[in-house]
Amino acid sequence: FSPGRLIQVIQAAAVTTLVLNGVALWKQEPRGGAVRAAATPREPSPAFRDAWARFRQGGQVERQLLAIGLGTMAFSMSDVLIEPYGGQVLRLSVGDTTRLTAALALGGLFGFAWASRVLGRGTDPLRLAGGGALLGLPAFAAVTLAAPLDSTMLFTAGTLLIGFGGGVFGHGTLTATMGGAPRGQAGLALGAWGAVQASAAGLGMASGGIIRDVAASLLAADPGGDVLAYAIVYLAEMALLAAALVVLVPLLRRPAPAHP
Repeated sequence: FSPGRLIQVIQAAAVTTLVLNGVALWKQEPRGGAVRAAATPREPSPAFRDAWARFRQGGQVERQLLAIGLGTMAFSMSDVLIEPYGGQVLRLSVGDTTRLTAALALGGLFGFAWASRVLGRGTDPLRLAGGGALLGLPAFAAVTLAAPLDSTMLFTAGTLLIGFGGGVFGHGTLTATMGGAPRGQAGLALGAWGAVQASAAGLGMASGGIIRDVAASLLAADPGGDVLAYAIVYLAEMALLAAALVVLVPLLRRPAPAHP
């Protein structure tokens, strides 16, 4: 499979994607709608400060966003460590560690699908998010214990459960944030959730790698230093999940604010 052939395949895929997107978007918005919208007088948009003050009415928003940040950071810290942990500690092949990353993603998809089904039955989204955080505790414990037990199966199961718990947590917090937004502020709620989630995920992945590298350098003289360095990261993730649960508990006990 030559490089030239690979470039041709990529170009063909790009053109196909462009064509399919064009077909999908064709006449999604009738041209007459733009003319009617321009002729219809619009009320002035409120200032961001006023919109944010209305959004955070009731005092629960900050606590909820803090829980989202803590939980997302916890589930993200090990994203860049799954493959090196499997290869360095459990001596897995490149193909096996790649399958672990696939298992993490597959667990996340299953978590989203299961959360959608449960939420459709009227389950409290914050309670569901708390359940996802709870699932992360045994998941990270399993991954941590996989090294001393030399168990690839335990590591794989823990990785799959991490993805599942992260998917449930993400879906639950997103639904709770959108559902608790005042009327007409769903976009602001989605933006707040996305900003916190993306920032926490990036910070989690960066801090996970940094903590592991710093711990490994400090424990370089210890024969089990590599294992302990990864364990420190997983224990930190468990601590963050516990903190997220502590933040969520008062939200489960307090009635949601009535937005106008």
